[in-house]
Amino acid sequence: MEITRTIGEEAITIAVEGRLDTVTSSQLEQEVSEVFEEEKTNIVFDFASLEYISSAGLRVLLAAQKQVNALGTEMRIIGANDVVKEIFEITGFSDIMQIE
Repeated sequence: MEITRTIGEEAITIAVEGRLDTVTSSQLEQEVSEVFEEEKTNIVFDFASLEYISSAGLRVLLAAQKQVNALGTEMRIIGANDVVKEIFEITGFSDIMQIE
């Protein structure tokens, strides 16, 4: 898995490429943790190149969403393919997260 962080005017975008699973979720968790340490900001997860997400990856996103809610900022997920979107819908994450 490859993670790229881009700092924009209104949000920090975290692009994830590959598979987000038990083996790789700690990488994303570390990246998100660093973002929250730096500043209070909006986060955009760019999943255009994400092939798969497991429950471990979903756990990282849920923790990020809770942190964003506590800070009063915004989190969006963009570019998810149909497989990943289906996982969000089946798990109910599409009801609690902004997925575009």
